Amino acid sequence: MTVDDLLDLDMTDVAALIRRQKVSSVEVTRACLKRIERVQPIINCFIRIEGEAALKAAKRADAALAKGKSLGALHGVPLAHKDMFYRKGHVTTCGSKIRRDYVASEDCTALKRLLDAGSIYVGGLNMAEFAIGPTGHNEHHGHCRNPWNPAHVTGGSSSGSGSAVGARAVFGALGSDTGGSVRLPASMCGVVGMKPTTGLVSRFGAMPLSFTLDTIGPLTRSVRDNAKLLRLIAGPDANDATTIQAKPANPEAWLAKGVKGLKIGIPKSYFFDVASAEVRALYDESMATFKKLGAKLVEVELPDMTRLTQLSNLVLAAEAATRHATWLIERRGDYQEQVRQRLEPGLFAPAVAYLQALDARGAMLEEFCALALTKADILAVPGMPFAVPKVDDTNVGGSPAAADLVARISWCTRSANYLGVPALTLPCGFTGNHLPTGLQLIGRPFAEPLLYRAAAAFERELDFAANRPPII
Repeated sequence: MTVDDLLDLDMTDVAALIRRQKVSSVEVTRACLKRIERVQPIINCFIRIEGEAALKAAKRADAALAKGKSLGALHGVPLAHKDMFYRKGHVTTCGSKIRRDYVASEDCTALKRLLDAGSIYVGGLNMAEFAIGPTGHNEHHGHCRNPWNPAHVTGGSSSGSGSAVGARAVFGALGSDTGGSVRLPASMCGVVGMKPTTGLVSRFGAMPLSFTLDTIGPLTRSVRDNAKLLRLIAGPDANDATTIQAKPANPEAWLAKGVKGLKIGIPKSYFFDVASAEVRALYDESMATFKKLGAKLVEVELPDMTRLTQLSNLVLAAEAATRHATWLIERRGDYQEQVRQRLEPGLFAPAVAYLQALDARGAMLEEFCALALTKADILAVPGMPFAVPKVDDTNVGGSPAAADLVARISWCTRSANYLGVPALTLPCGFTGNHLPTGLQLIGRPFAEPLLYRAAAAFERELDFAANRPPII
């Protein structure tokens, strides 16, 4: 197989070929490294490439297979991950100047589970500084670029994860999502991204930003790959008391069920308030596809989403400022202006207001489910409310325009983090600037299998993966 042939396969297919020894892990890893060498100067999706170590790991994987030993479901498959998941004894930059040389003293549980399943670690992916930023700008390590057009942003903060997977440089990546940071890059880079239910995936060993909003989720080229990665990283962890204690359902078992009889909720308010006409048109086409596949479309009411978003912003500000309080005093000048501008107000958030915002979550979740997810099984909304903007047009730093930019880009994503519910984004077409946009599916807590079920049926009909970014 040629490099392009190998990298056009999804993760599940390449894992099967390696397992059957039809292709070696070394061949696949070299193909990834060759693609990375070509696209990195264009899209800057990596902070650190560990090619030599990856090839050594691939050789070990091939040697193990030759002896009849399988290392797991991802035996020999190259992956790369947002550079905020710790590996003991290795540098993890968190996309920052402050932690440019930070050597971790612990292993991230989610990442370790993928390594234990046999995957090959290729490197640390670019990200917004300290995972704060919805566009992918990074003044310390260089801005990440969109594989469909490098003049445009990737979405953030898991910018390199979306860009690298979209460029088919690796077969999958982990990202973090505190207000849309997995789903926004997925929408903008034409890949699948899952923000899981809070507590489904351990956060131990991942750079913390917000105690109660952070989640870890996978970005992949296909729905089935995404379900596989989530299955591998989900479940109880003795190192993280916030994780669920029961073994979660296997989402891969739901992929072939189809959507006949499934009720898809269409919101009557909020999600289209800042949406462009072309995004609304693509959304309507997506709903027509679900209807054609046998799903039932129902209009649903929503709670006060503006208040919900305001509560989410307060929680994020207070919790993130708590994490960064010392550095904001001692190393204030080492932050990007926009990141510092977003962090510092949290230092002055009243404790009463913060605790009230936390206290309101249970009631808000109950109201959301009662209104949006009683008549419907799934709520469908845009992943991104308008076409992917250009890097230069969104390079607003800490100007007054920054707050509006953040609010508009994350308009459709922020609420799921405050509510703690699962949300999956997958490609649904192209806007007029020839860049992808995404459809977002939202469910009740722990409804990930249902979201994958609907997404898989939609993906089979749309076949977005047949499209290849121009840079490759």
